[in-house]
Amino acid sequence: MSEIFRLERTRNYLQPGDVGAAVRLWRNHVGRSERELWHDYEWGNAHWYCCGNPLEARALLDTLTSALSRRSARELHLVIDRLDGFRNRPSPPYEAGEG
Repeated sequence: MSEIFRLERTRNYLQPGDVGAAVRLWRNHVGRSERELWHDYEWGNAHWYCCGNPLEARALLDTLTSALSRRSARELHLVIDRLDGFRNRPSPPYEAGEG
């Protein structure tokens, strides 16, 4: 946590609380039903504009694991892997232009 706290204050692309918000967004996203996820995939989700895009949150978590020490990255990966495997779904494909 102290390393994440330090990163949120030293990186220009992070603000305090961004990592926790990213984990919450991703957890809420993977907990949705298949039908809701399919609808979001096909039509998008208007709430993403105000409340955050979970796919961007997942990409941020991947970026953070490369900025953390090995031990801290491993701990964050445990959280992410548990969420990714919630329904035995692989990580979604996300690209820079997608959204």
